[in-house]
Amino acid sequence: MGDPFYITTAISYPNGKPHIGHAYEAIAADVIARARKAEGYDVRFQTGTDEHGLKMMQKARETGSTPAALAEEMSSYFIAMCEKLNVAYDVFLRTTEERHYSASQNLWRRMEANGDLYLDRYEGWYSVRDEAYYDESELIAGEGAEKLSPQGTPVEWTVEESWFFRLSKYQEPLLALYRSGDFIRPESRCNEVMRFVEGGLRDLSVSRTSFDWGVKVPGSNDHVMYVWVDALTNYLTGLGFPDETAEFAKWWPADLHLIGKDIIRFHTVYWPAFLMSAGLPVPKQVFGHGFLLNRGQKESKSLGNVTDPIELADRFGVDVLRYFLLREVAFGQDGSYSPEAIVTRANAELANSFGNLAQRTLSMIFKNLDGKLEADFTITEADEALADAVTLGIDGLRRAFLDLDFSAGLEAWMRGVFACNQYVDEMAPWALRKIDPERMATVLTVLFRCVRSLAIAVRPVVPDAIDRLLDQMGVGTDARNYAALADDAWFAELVASGYHVGKPEGVFPRLELPEEAAV
Repeated sequence: MGDPFYITTAISYPNGKPHIGHAYEAIAADVIARARKAEGYDVRFQTGTDEHGLKMMQKARETGSTPAALAEEMSSYFIAMCEKLNVAYDVFLRTTEERHYSASQNLWRRMEANGDLYLDRYEGWYSVRDEAYYDESELIAGEGAEKLSPQGTPVEWTVEESWFFRLSKYQEPLLALYRSGDFIRPESRCNEVMRFVEGGLRDLSVSRTSFDWGVKVPGSNDHVMYVWVDALTNYLTGLGFPDETAEFAKWWPADLHLIGKDIIRFHTVYWPAFLMSAGLPVPKQVFGHGFLLNRGQKESKSLGNVTDPIELADRFGVDVLRYFLLREVAFGQDGSYSPEAIVTRANAELANSFGNLAQRTLSMIFKNLDGKLEADFTITEADEALADAVTLGIDGLRRAFLDLDFSAGLEAWMRGVFACNQYVDEMAPWALRKIDPERMATVLTVLFRCVRSLAIAVRPVVPDAIDRLLDQMGVGTDARNYAALADDAWFAELVASGYHVGKPEGVFPRLELPEEAAV
């Protein structure tokens, strides 16, 4: 195996069913993991659910359940979402697992041993919905002049005994971390965090006594850990921490924490400070992606525009949804979606461009060559130019994906697809069939090879459809990675195996706009 690459998502808070934002992050992480695997990395992909905290207690009370029963039920919906959307994680970590209690308490003891925890009294503003503390200066006024968090969520004045973490001690080490490289991406998020830290850090309340649904503080059983201390530790738990084995050392520090921009502070201020205190390496990078807006509006229950990602996948197809979300939105920025936009993008690029290219190529080989390809063929400058254009497009995709610029990568890939379609129009193999059948065979062979390369390149995004296409093309499962793109012997071996193109089946059908969206 190649170099290790450990990627995580934020763990979802399961006080409600998954929404499109959860799906967006899970899909993006899955595409990153698949692309890294295709590049030859040994990948570990972890996701999960964050099941403690006051929100879970309140939700359980509202539904007449218990926090444990609610967590058990709701986490199953997030597992089902991953299964539906073809999100192939290696570990799904639930913070109510016994191993997680051990990991969280060990991290606490390390911070305590370093002199970074002390008992005091907390008085201040707290948002239950955000599970976050806010300074008075951060609050905004609501329509009725009520105090709200910067996210627009209700806050309440909280007074209780609490353990505090000496966050102020880590102000300069954190700023040095930010300045040393690409710890926080994109740059706009890094600038935001740096301004916050440069403004001065106050010690952080890290325990609660007003409820008991959480990880007990070692030696203070009337305290439970602040939910973010517990939640952030999940990235270690999944690796077997506190046992720092060779396996742990292989994967930690994480290569990438993929999170939403609204929780950037927890992952880039609190988390690295906890790790520094505990004597553990900090993750290599945290990427805060943007929000998905429903027709330009932020989703909310009051507006009635909250989207079920499973329903969306059932309506348009899993691969279509995966492709659209990464193609339509520049990763790191906010973006908008609608049924019309999904159908337009899918039809223009997947169905009409690449899907039609693959279908036409295989159909012409099946009909005009009896499905048989010859290993020996003579290429022209036009054939070489097409191969170069396809290689350029694929290289652009690979570079962009390594940089998490999915939209740009798929745009580069589409340039390779467009080059193939232009080549078909210019070469007109249907006309060559009558006047130069040998040249027609070469043209179809060149197209077959290009379609195979383009399919392998985009497979991390649309794996199901591409696997069905590659099955029809005789490409084995062990040759569906980027190393296979540099294999010059594959085609001769395929022909020698007696492979024949059968009657093809399309993998990207055209979509019709749902009636309710067309009104």
